[in-house]
Amino acid sequence: MRLLIVRLSAMGDVIHALPLAANARAAADSVAWLVERPFAGLVSGHPAIERTFVADTRAWRRRPLSRETRSALSALRREIAAWRPDAVIDAQSNWKSGVLARIAARRARVVGLAAARRVEPASALLCATPVAPGADAVHVVDEALALLGPLGIPAAARAPDASHLLASPSAAADAFLAAQKRPFVLLHPGAGWSEKCWGEERFAHLARGLIRERGISPVVSWGPGDERRAQALRNLLPKSPPLPALDFAGLARVIREAALFVAGDTGPLHLADALGVRTLALYGPTDPARNGPYRFRDGIVRDMKSVSDDTVLGLALRLIDS
Repeated sequence: MRLLIVRLSAMGDVIHALPLAANARAAADSVAWLVERPFAGLVSGHPAIERTFVADTRAWRRRPLSRETRSALSALRREIAAWRPDAVIDAQSNWKSGVLARIAARRARVVGLAAARRVEPASALLCATPVAPGADAVHVVDEALALLGPLGIPAAARAPDASHLLASPSAAADAFLAAQKRPFVLLHPGAGWSEKCWGEERFAHLARGLIRERGISPVVSWGPGDERRAQALRNLLPKSPPLPALDFAGLARVIREAALFVAGDTGPLHLADALGVRTLALYGPTDPARNGPYRFRDGIVRDMKSVSDDTVLGLALRLIDS
């Protein structure tokens, strides 16, 4: 069997879907992944993934009827058709992924979540085999793994594992780590929604407590879109060294060396969890039972807005000492 996984975005969601590839490769002859270009680096080089197909959906949405978009879609269809998938898993559950799964599948079987569990319920019309996960599939990782059932593939490996990223070189990450005082804690103030952000002043209070209580160096983590918040936190912590711009592999190398990663519900938090690094996860608008770290559940703050700064500091110290 040749299996194509369609999980286009975003960072944390792609990481949560990685166990699909690990389990599928144990049962299938070959596994491929269709992903949006900004997140291709998360799956390229994964030992279970033979091919990575890239979709430029952002550019296509800007000019949906242009000759360039039609040509790019046709080229992607031909490329996947030449690979000849026997089955396609739509792990994203919206119209965008459903349409691309159908385009990629041609005559192959498309497996996806049933309407009640999809982000856009009506897009279930595009799935030949809708799956309704059991009540015990609360976390999005377990929900995705339920898609393997109709294909007869057991879900033996469940936790996301992004250790393949550590095999890729990163001169910028290595140079930063060579100059960085140990131990250090990574503080990531940014997130995709402002409601997911804890606040730079609160992160600064945590950082000062870690310096005072344990002599631990705080480092501000950031990615595209986080620049303003990261700079605001660095201004409050003038001795914190700036983290250089890093690709996924470079960020993974730095995260792997941290004593703790502190963030809200954002992609780098899930990358840290998938690398086996302890996390302090600050949640509020989203449900950590469904979208929280999968490996490390001891460091979850469920109501970050109401919890005291000193309570978070105490939790951070316990996690570092454990």
